[in-house]
Amino acid sequence: MKNINFYFIISFTILLVLFSSGCNEKQLSEEINDEVRELTVAAASDLTLAFTEVGKLFEEETNSKITFSFGSTGQLADQIEHGAPFDIFAAANIDFVDNLREKNLIIPDTQTTYAFGRIGVTTVPDSTTIEIETLEDLLKPEVVKIAIANPEHAPYGLAAKQALETAGLWDQVEHKLVFGRNISETLTFIETKNAEAGIIALSLYKEGEVNFHLIDDALHAPLEQSIAVINRTNEVDLAIEFINFIKGPIGKPIMEDYGFIVPGDK
Repeated sequence: MKNINFYFIISFTILLVLFSSGCNEKQLSEEINDEVRELTVAAASDLTLAFTEVGKLFEEETNSKITFSFGSTGQLADQIEHGAPFDIFAAANIDFVDNLREKNLIIPDTQTTYAFGRIGVTTVPDSTTIEIETLEDLLKPEVVKIAIANPEHAPYGLAAKQALETAGLWDQVEHKLVFGRNISETLTFIETKNAEAGIIALSLYKEGEVNFHLIDDALHAPLEQSIAVINRTNEVDLAIEFINFIKGPIGKPIMEDYGFIVPGDK
């Protein structure tokens, strides 16, 4: 009788250990599946509104978390060259991504053009009684300050400068110019009335908050915007997923809603 009880206890103990082990493995598997992967994206300031919206949807679709660092393309590229821990670089000008590719800082096969941008003349609705709709209107004496992004490192600022030069107006308005570090700060100058007018990205235009009039894109070089995965990333697959998401059936219409011209539509 004692032997029977002994074997029963041993068998029960073994079953209990096996059951417990199986539960732990299942729990561990579930924890791995529920683990939130993270991406850090360096993105040009013109993408602030569009990428914030796209990013939220991508997080829901992939159970991931995205942290955006918005700034001027040139300054972000410089940060990447100095080792900033970004997974993706979304530039407002393809030249900056090409430069990083030449320095072996991106994964070449992941580079792609995801959008073309547009610029326009901008004012605050109640900032002035004069009409400012064209580049030539910037010559009016009532326009004391004109805000553009710094053309030295901000592609949208460079496009603004090119448009003014092509129109033969640069020399006449240069003394009026104030430079934003990026296109978002340029808009802030206008919204806070530190400039009577400015040139900003269509993608940052909010109807009712500012007046906006498109500038003929023949006046400046195309704002071809390129994106790529940084070669230091530990999340290559997720980064590629994000790039595909931007250009896919969910991301593409959102980009278009913010005024971007997506490849294939130009």
